[in-house]
Amino acid sequence: MGRRRTGDHLRRRAAVTLALAALLGGPTALAPHSTAAAPADGNLTDLVNPFIGTKNEGNTFPGAAVPFGMVQLSPDTGHSTGYNYDHDRIRGFSTVHLSGVGCRIGGDLPVLPTTGEVKETDNARYAAAFKHADETARPGYYRVRLASGVTAELTATARTGRQRYTFPATDRANVLINAGQSLHKAVSSSVEIVDERTVRATITGRGFCQDTRPYTVHTITRFDRPFTAYGTWEGARVARGTRAASGTTGRTGAWVRFDTTRDRRVEASTAISYVDAEGARANLGAEEAGFDRTAAAARTAWEERLSQVAVQGGSRTLRRTFYSSLYRSFLSPNIGGDADGRYRGWDQRTHRARGFTYYQNWSLWDTYRTQAQLLALLAPRESRDMALSVLRIDAEGGWLPKWGYGTVETNIMTGDPVTPFLTNAYRHGLLEGHEEEAYRALRKNADGVPPADSPYAGRDGNERYIADGYVPLAPELSRRKPGDSDLQMGASATLEYALADGALAGMAEDLGHHDDARRYADRARNYRRIFDRETGFFRPRDARGAFTGSAEPAKSPGFHEGTAWQYQWLVPQDLPGMIELIGGRTAADKRLDSFFAYDKLLADPARTAREVWVHGPYDYYNADKYNPQNEPDLIAPYTYLATGRPWKTTDVVHAALTLFTDAPEGMTGNDDLGTMSAWMVLSAIGVYPVQPGTDVWGLSTPVFDRVDLRLDRHWYPHGRFTVTAPGTSATDRYVQSVRLDGRGYGRTYLTTAAIRDGGRLDFTVGRSPSRWGTGRSDGPPAIG
Repeated sequence: MGRRRTGDHLRRRAAVTLALAALLGGPTALAPHSTAAAPADGNLTDLVNPFIGTKNEGNTFPGAAVPFGMVQLSPDTGHSTGYNYDHDRIRGFSTVHLSGVGCRIGGDLPVLPTTGEVKETDNARYAAAFKHADETARPGYYRVRLASGVTAELTATARTGRQRYTFPATDRANVLINAGQSLHKAVSSSVEIVDERTVRATITGRGFCQDTRPYTVHTITRFDRPFTAYGTWEGARVARGTRAASGTTGRTGAWVRFDTTRDRRVEASTAISYVDAEGARANLGAEEAGFDRTAAAARTAWEERLSQVAVQGGSRTLRRTFYSSLYRSFLSPNIGGDADGRYRGWDQRTHRARGFTYYQNWSLWDTYRTQAQLLALLAPRESRDMALSVLRIDAEGGWLPKWGYGTVETNIMTGDPVTPFLTNAYRHGLLEGHEEEAYRALRKNADGVPPADSPYAGRDGNERYIADGYVPLAPELSRRKPGDSDLQMGASATLEYALADGALAGMAEDLGHHDDARRYADRARNYRRIFDRETGFFRPRDARGAFTGSAEPAKSPGFHEGTAWQYQWLVPQDLPGMIELIGGRTAADKRLDSFFAYDKLLADPARTAREVWVHGPYDYYNADKYNPQNEPDLIAPYTYLATGRPWKTTDVVHAALTLFTDAPEGMTGNDDLGTMSAWMVLSAIGVYPVQPGTDVWGLSTPVFDRVDLRLDRHWYPHGRFTVTAPGTSATDRYVQSVRLDGRGYGRTYLTTAAIRDGGRLDFTVGRSPSRWGTGRSDGPPAIG
């Protein structure tokens, strides 16, 4: 039930209508059975703009990759994570990039075509100028014409990057292969001219935000014709005719030369392996093909992925933004094993995956909130293998991961993200045959702390959390391992632990571990232990149990990359309990309105989203407003579903969607391996995971007239789930009623079982809020 719609309120809603019209494509809607996106727009890959997020610290990359590929061959311009759209010089095209990370990582083996004599060994000095007018990209393909007159084209397979360079007519066409300079910290590197067409390199690096154990990448690059000359460099010294170079922290590399006076094109393939040089060689042989065939195969792979979601309605700009977000959601995690199944485990030994593909790169603090659920729907086979890969980390390395890169734990971020990641996989049926194995690993993680000599931090606040019901803000108690400690962020760690415990309680109950289930369900309510009744907000406690730090919620310490205002909504396991804690539905609704600046949002949603909400990618602290640039409060707009005002969820979500555009700055903060992109995709569809680690999806008005999800019949027998909202637009965006498989549906959430067993979710929309979803039992339930 909405508040009384006065004349001023109607005028504010009219302002929202105008502001959202561009996003939704205006009031004119397609008929329910009108042409889908693919025929109307041609190839779906033509709708994707890989440059989105390459400005304003979105930290995406525009280069070539295939879905979940080991290789991401992309230009580096000097930005800490690779490419920045504001830069105008390319230092090289390197093999490894993670989409949207906030710290330097990867960038292994940057190669660059040049002409003339090779004199410089620092890629910042020999970098090639370029203009964006001479640059193009689509999924699986990148092209740029450099100021030197060389045109570079890139494409990729799962484990190789394919390059094609078109040089001017010259007898000094060079390719520089830089083994010593990467985006990460260099530990050692070596390079070797193997024969007249082949160069091999090994690169060891370390670090992600802070220091880590070292990790090694083995590479091999094979050209399509013999060199006319070659050499290597160590430090600043360039040599001719030498076949090998190595170093510890200095610059090392090789250069090879071709005569392009007649045949101006030179092609090369680079394969990588995290196991050994033989693995790289075998990966190259398994996937080597001509450039055009490789580019066509990459495009086909992306068309297949993108076609799993067909949309009708909305503007072309909205469809471009949507499919670009869907594209980024499929970039990671990444294949970590070689073509023969071998992979480097977290015990730094070689293992072989049997019956599954081994994956790596786990930004779990981010992805457990959105991307894991999207992949469970659209890529369940890969998601199963990803979950099994995480279990191998525990079996081989001794503990479950928190933030893993390559073959090492970085311990970056806090809380317990691996639990909702794996319980999400369980809830979607992806752990069949491995349920007890997963539960044992999760139970060990939930109830213990890794040994002092282990590189893992795990839940390092667990001793006090289990004893006292909260993680203290007490960095002096941490074990001083590389990375972050939960004891440095005690308030948010307490909330994250409680969320994870709630998710684990449901899995324990399902598997018959009833005593554990009751224990975890009790711990899921530990969020109450850090609630300060005097301020009405969560606050950290110190080692003695006293509330500590500023009593002002916007300035309270102990919240990782956020404030008490933003973290107060991170209680998805018990929203009814949290709402009662702060005074009931009316009080919670009032606080949400303040948090989102709801009155200002109704008057001007796009401006409110950009100027009143937190709008800097790293503006984490000293804020009492919504931060759509970061993960802690991504779930917050859906809290209105639990206060009985579901139309406000739509107002806020649609305002937030205006932040996603089809321009280079069209991202909200770091994409964090597809987390923000998956938020956009799911929110645009109108079905969003409001209880991470379970199978509960919140509903809001879709921005398309129709969305057809093509699902894997092994996990989803109907093979399709359709969401319709005929006539949805800036003017008609409020849910009037919902039907699930033809039957009236009054709740503001559904479960994965409804998606698996059903086939169709139909929204009827109108110009004003209705009574749909306003009952006390209509919102998402608590766990247990």
